[in-house]
Amino acid sequence: MQYERFEGSWFLKSNWHLVKTGQSDQSKGVPVPPQEEPPAPEDCVIDLPPPDSILKAFGETQEQKNEASSGRDMKSREKVIPDVSKRAAVLYHLLNNRKSRRKYTEEPLTIEQLSYLLWAIEGVKENRGKFSFRTTPSGGARHPLDIYIFAHKVEGLNVGLYRYLPVEHELVLERQGDDSVALDEALNGQFWNAACVVIWAAVPYRSEWRYGKAAYKLVALDTGHSCQNLYLACESLGLGTCAIGAYDQEKLDAYLGLDGEEMFAIYAAPIGHVA
Repeated sequence: MQYERFEGSWFLKSNWHLVKTGQSDQSKGVPVPPQEEPPAPEDCVIDLPPPDSILKAFGETQEQKNEASSGRDMKSREKVIPDVSKRAAVLYHLLNNRKSRRKYTEEPLTIEQLSYLLWAIEGVKENRGKFSFRTTPSGGARHPLDIYIFAHKVEGLNVGLYRYLPVEHELVLERQGDDSVALDEALNGQFWNAACVVIWAAVPYRSEWRYGKAAYKLVALDTGHSCQNLYLACESLGLGTCAIGAYDQEKLDAYLGLDGEEMFAIYAAPIGHVA
């Protein structure tokens, strides 16, 4: 079968031959880039509820589970570690029911729901200063993504654009105000009156520092890992989302205030209660 082969397909192939010993900034002794851009002193920083606060509606919090798991008697541990079949059933349900959902109600998200979703897609489980282990895998633990959130209908948050600080589990207010019309235009009409929109921004140098030219495929893979976590987390809360790759690059970069080179939008996903 004859068909046109586009030049960009090379990007999908393994390119580890491009990683040459002694050629990366890491091997040259260049300081490691920060895990996140710290907020300016004058920025408005908002503490998010603990990501497991959403569990209060369903039973034990993680703190209570940790307390139980630290006990020596097996009965307390049995409460913490459910039967494997039950855990598999929960995951099966989430995977089987996961799908893209584009119609949302007017109901707002709670701040606890947003906290849980952000932790699910990029939350830090263990911070070791220059790198961290998170809820999503990342090549070399580089995590070359910044997470932006347009909060349209989120209880406890003013309407506006925020940036997630995963290490601190906080939000930084980038700007306040309802500019959902501009965002809808940047998303090519795919805002769908969502309660909020998550936008992934690539910060390639975090991976380039270690992997050079081989970093770019890793950035795309990491974004996919993160978005799948969002799908499953939304499904677990009865919420809907839909990954968007068909956006206007220049308009979305401008909406986020990014230069389009050192940082640029790479993915987006509206979130809301399913209509």
